[in-house]
Amino acid sequence: MRVLFLVEGNTDIRFVAGLAEVCSLTLVVPEAAYTQSGLKDRIAQFGAKLTIETLSGGRLLFPLRAFQYCYRHAKSFDVILAQEVTRGALAANLAGCFARTPVYNYMGISPLEYWSCRWERRQIPYWKHVLGYTVIKMLMTINGLLATGWLCMGTYLRDIGLQYCSNSDIGRYYGIDTDYFHPVTAAERAALRQAHQLPADAFLVFFASRMSHEKDPETLLQAAHLARSQGLNVAALNLGGGYEQFLSLANSLGIPDADKWVIGRPAAHPMTEVASYFQAADVIVQSSLEEGLGLSPLEALACGTPVIATAVGGMNHTLPGRGRLVSRRDPQAMAEQLLAMASDIDAARAEAIRVREEYIISEWNKSKAFDDLLKAIAPQKERLEANRVVTADQVVG
Repeated sequence: MRVLFLVEGNTDIRFVAGLAEVCSLTLVVPEAAYTQSGLKDRIAQFGAKLTIETLSGGRLLFPLRAFQYCYRHAKSFDVILAQEVTRGALAANLAGCFARTPVYNYMGISPLEYWSCRWERRQIPYWKHVLGYTVIKMLMTINGLLATGWLCMGTYLRDIGLQYCSNSDIGRYYGIDTDYFHPVTAAERAALRQAHQLPADAFLVFFASRMSHEKDPETLLQAAHLARSQGLNVAALNLGGGYEQFLSLANSLGIPDADKWVIGRPAAHPMTEVASYFQAADVIVQSSLEEGLGLSPLEALACGTPVIATAVGGMNHTLPGRGRLVSRRDPQAMAEQLLAMASDIDAARAEAIRVREEYIISEWNKSKAFDDLLKAIAPQKERLEANRVVTADQVVG
């Protein structure tokens, strides 16, 4: 199947690599983001077979150039996938309508809720919040009408998607590679900590999130400090391009001795390195103001590593009964969960392994994610080919 994947910002190498394995893929991506995000280097390292088209331009110019590209080339593809449901998706949906090429929008975040987090953090003035909220809602409404369908990461986003696009279904993005994300023994965990130069005797908490406006590292750091004040030797680890912000945040919060137990490292490669950090940790904490799904907690559970998360968004749909949930911005409740988990970590790990076997492998494994994606878009390909046959018969007639 010939697929054009239009990315309006950053995307994950795991989704690109998986798509390249199951279809003939052309990736259209902003020139700056392609290089600065590291995607260019990761594609070269992975050796994925695909065609790459980079387009220049910022927030306003890129969608225009994306429309021009899609309009010129849409008929060369069976399906267009557009990342998210706002500016870039509009370019793809309009071009697809003109060319009569099916277009699916892949929804991985809840745009309105994510935008509102900027106002909650006072990163933008109120007038800009209202204006942005109105524009985003308008784009979602238009794209919902124009798109062939929306693929939404999990039930939470699917329910939001149905408010705008009647043909919204669950998509699992790149899923979980359950061979790569797997449990380890205590000896293997100790060896991983030594290899990564992580404290051997600490209760290691992995904050597996980028530093962004919708994340809530403040609550994690405050909870870890509270747990430490009650005798638990917590160490908090963050990996990512913004890890320096994680370190400086700990200092700005006035947390004592933060330089001794708050650890920041550059991003690890998601296909070759990051699993070892999930395996080395005692617990993964996903504290957020909003979350579309929360793939990191699912990756943790695939490793048999227990999870504590904020009861928001998609995590409030996928994690009840599988991880420990706490209220939004409640460091005291999170600290209590850290202490409770540390008091019987073996039982918490056993529970995480049960979730891996009963839920992650069956519902979120990589093969299912891409099989379901192809099933969602294949009927459109078959319909398109049927239309081509009818057209040819008419011409011959």
